[in-house]
Amino acid sequence: MQHLIDTKNLTLRQINSVLSDAKEFKTHKPIALLRDKLLITLFFENSTRTRSSFEIATKRLGASMVHLDLNKSSTNKGETLEDTFTNLCAMKPDGVIIRHSENHIPQQLADMNLTSVINAGAGNDTHPTQALLDLFTMKEHFGSVKGKTIAIVGDILSSRVAGSNIRLLKRMGMNIILVAPKDFMPKSDLEQVEKLEEIIDRVNVIMSLRAQLERHKKPIFENYELYANEYCITKELLGNRDILILHPGPVMRNIDISDEVLEDSRCKVLEQVTNGVYIRMAILKLLFLDS
Repeated sequence: MQHLIDTKNLTLRQINSVLSDAKEFKTHKPIALLRDKLLITLFFENSTRTRSSFEIATKRLGASMVHLDLNKSSTNKGETLEDTFTNLCAMKPDGVIIRHSENHIPQQLADMNLTSVINAGAGNDTHPTQALLDLFTMKEHFGSVKGKTIAIVGDILSSRVAGSNIRLLKRMGMNIILVAPKDFMPKSDLEQVEKLEEIIDRVNVIMSLRAQLERHKKPIFENYELYANEYCITKELLGNRDILILHPGPVMRNIDISDEVLEDSRCKVLEQVTNGVYIRMAILKLLFLDS
């Protein structure tokens, strides 16, 4: 039984296989490879892109999907998550896709070895499919990402996207610079700066993150406007530089990225959404056909 909890669970060969399959799926409509499979989603946090992307990926591969409405589930009657998961697994699904606010939950459920578990985002640490689709988007543009430099900008401490990307992109040979105010910065041996202007001439990619001021007990910005003055990605900041712009979504317009930059050809936010479907198709193929 195989799970996807973090990209560190994948070998380099498996990562390259996922990227290759995603490229193939994007080029040619696949046959119903998973027509006999059934997946269940357990989303304890809100999601637009990830949940919809997994559903589309599942259906494009011919599998069936059941969404558990947590507002109407027995978890609201006092049932533990473990018991809810055990009861769902008694119905013999092929896998469960879970999003949760606590870092350890996907691994905890995977360790029960009742069905395949796919992490659709956990706490502030892991979001493996997002990291893979970001890598895929960059490789589509550059061909090879080895030696390229990416600046991850914003609320890095609260971001599971940042955590997963840092682990994966280091493995793939990218140089990573963290750009954030000190209170938004995790402990890391990576290069850290507070101002993007300091290093912008050295970067090939900027990954902007959603400002999550609500997650911080001690606010360092009184409002989002003050944050945007320091960290919004604007046309004035970019100039004519050939820099790829990424964001995992949802984008807070004119706070994370300006309207102008979102319309710029250098911005690949919607391409990331498109690629998310193909990467998740490739992950499902890896877990259920290639393992």
